[in-house]
Amino acid sequence: MPPRNRREAVVAALARLAPRLPTFEAEAILDRALASPGLRRAAPETAARLALVTYARHVFTDYDDLLADGYDRDSARHFVLDDLNAALVAWGAAPIPEAEAEQDAGAMGVDEPHEDPDPDLR
Repeated sequence: MPPRNRREAVVAALARLAPRLPTFEAEAILDRALASPGLRRAAPETAARLALVTYARHVFTDYDDLLADGYDRDSARHFVLDDLNAALVAWGAAPIPEAEAEQDAGAMGVDEPHEDPDPDLR
């Protein structure tokens, strides 16, 4: 049965992308994917993946601390890549190749719904 609405479509995409994602984390990531103005027009799979990566980067790595210490986004992303990928793999999701880790998602026009002024997905 096809999804009836955007929420169901993103839930289904998230379940495919990260089949071992705990329910609590899935809810937080779903909220992020649905609340982000920049993800509203993204395909459900894209919204789920970007929200998944952003959530893991901010919650399961030292990314925000590195930014607060003065590192630029690319450097901070480089230093947290192993921890980020460990979280993704633990959830059954594909890791981020190093070549993609430092790319700015800004070209996609995606806003990151996070309280810190981190423009990762803007």
